[in-house]
Amino acid sequence: MLFDIQEELKKLPHKPGVYIMRDDRDVILYVGKAIDLRNRVRSYFRENVGRGPAIDKMIALIARFEYIVTDSELEALVLENNLIKEHSPKYNTLLKDDKTYPYIKVTMGEEYPRILFSRTMKKDKSRYFGPYTSAAAVKDTIDLLNKLYSLRTCNRNLPKDAGKERPCLNYHIKQCLGPCQGYVSPEEYRRQVAGALEFLNGNYSPILKELETKMLAASEQMEFEEAASYRDLYNSVKQVSQKQKITDSVGEDKDVLALYQDEGEAVVQVFFVRDGKLIGREHYYMTNVSENNKPGILQEFVKQFYAGTPFIPRELMLQYEIEDAELIEKWLSERKGSRVYLRVPKIGSKEKLVELAAQNAKLVLSQDREKLKREEGRTIGAVKEIADLLGLEHIYRMEAFDISNISGFENVGSMVVFEKGKPKSSDYRKFRIKTVTGPDDYACMREVLTRRFVHGMERTKELENPETDRDLDSFTRFPDLIMMDGGRGQVNIALEVLKELGLDIPVCGMVKDDNHRTRGLYFNNVELPIDTRSEGFKLITRIQDEAHRFAIEYHRSLRSKGQVKSVLDDIPGVGPARRKALMRHFASLEDIRNATLEQLLEIPEMNRRVAEEILAFLQQKV
Repeated sequence: MLFDIQEELKKLPHKPGVYIMRDDRDVILYVGKAIDLRNRVRSYFRENVGRGPAIDKMIALIARFEYIVTDSELEALVLENNLIKEHSPKYNTLLKDDKTYPYIKVTMGEEYPRILFSRTMKKDKSRYFGPYTSAAAVKDTIDLLNKLYSLRTCNRNLPKDAGKERPCLNYHIKQCLGPCQGYVSPEEYRRQVAGALEFLNGNYSPILKELETKMLAASEQMEFEEAASYRDLYNSVKQVSQKQKITDSVGEDKDVLALYQDEGEAVVQVFFVRDGKLIGREHYYMTNVSENNKPGILQEFVKQFYAGTPFIPRELMLQYEIEDAELIEKWLSERKGSRVYLRVPKIGSKEKLVELAAQNAKLVLSQDREKLKREEGRTIGAVKEIADLLGLEHIYRMEAFDISNISGFENVGSMVVFEKGKPKSSDYRKFRIKTVTGPDDYACMREVLTRRFVHGMERTKELENPETDRDLDSFTRFPDLIMMDGGRGQVNIALEVLKELGLDIPVCGMVKDDNHRTRGLYFNNVELPIDTRSEGFKLITRIQDEAHRFAIEYHRSLRSKGQVKSVLDDIPGVGPARRKALMRHFASLEDIRNATLEQLLEIPEMNRRVAEEILAFLQQKV
């Protein structure tokens, strides 16, 4: 289904948020933020107004866009940062030093805690607040809290180093309680820290009121520099006090689930939070839903979605209480191998994040109802058709393989991945064949499949209990179905490799007719015809074309870089250095073939064993 850009532009809301530009392979080109999504995104598709060649080139590549609505421009800013760091889009300006937004760190693991500025958030005993968008405002706030609550700013190891040195200037000017001298007990000091924590947890009113009072008093007394100082502190505190939900200072993995239902249809929106940062979202269309039973719809989604997803986070934040929460918690914990929590937040930033997910679900359903139905049929529905045709209970991930060669010398293999009927280009892999000389597709396919699954098995052993889904790679996730570009021969090769490795994965062949067009599937020694008008057939064709395209593009890449494999590369002992030396010494491959052993040994990089290998190999090629 084509994405009608002009039609989708009409549906954009006048709200703050983040927009994501994608190309025809669903690769993210650009991530941006907007205070008004409609005005900002529409500006890209107007006539050229001096944007520059790079932006014009990007716009020419845009096949579709998507967006996430937020409650404020600040949230859009933080979400934009998270998505850019997660996906590194080609057309975004990227920070090479990987700096991020600042946090306020309270070192609760120390007997006398300190309040510090931090650019990173670690899993330690400290408490983190943020992230914030202004480093200067954070530093001002830390300075203010230290002064208000008389907290220490030194890095002495207390109480171990207590009394070893004289108290610093802050103690003498009454801006520190002097824990370095034992002048304050840990309990009394912690009470002061508790006041600072109350501020950082959101109780800003007392400090803001006090600063405003001092600012006005200084102004009335015509102490304008002092009033300006209080004003700047007031503005810094106001900036730090702005709420945002896009990043969670706890730094855990969680999914946020909310739905919107209308006219017997429902969309579930899932926000994916990894390491405390919202890095992406997906929406899912629910059919055959009952009226007035949103908790039941959400429960069914949780059961079906997490039965097939390869990674389960530590926490699911749900919009509603579900009936079988305790049972589902136990089931998910067993699947993950560690405790999983189902929670329904009632207050605070977590509850606001669930509300934001619900708001985005409402937008999706109200604006894209018909498109969702077509998209579901094209992807998830098509996968179900294929599963039904093959008699398989469930298909989530499909991998397709193809072999191509260049002039009989360069054999390459391609692996493309589709999940839930959509291409997952980040998991695509290319293989340069190492063990096969000449055009032998069966031998090449055996090498590709063996390398793919042996690597996956070895990597899986290293990651018996992956902490996050980022620990997994394209090889550790095994497919539910392998699709070979060919019929009986290619399928049998795959089955032999799987049997040797002790793996049980269904394999089917995508059979072509005399015109090189897909006509059916070869499965369990039978060719299964398929309706060429069905979505399942169209998906098979897309997968087959994608595997072929990916291999062809690899060939083009090799040719464009001058990397087409020379016949010399097939000779044991001849690497890049010796190949260059041979081509410098002899005018052509024919001259090398006609050379004597003594002539080859004239080359400084050559030794007798390799020279003999060259002569023996080239004589076989005559």
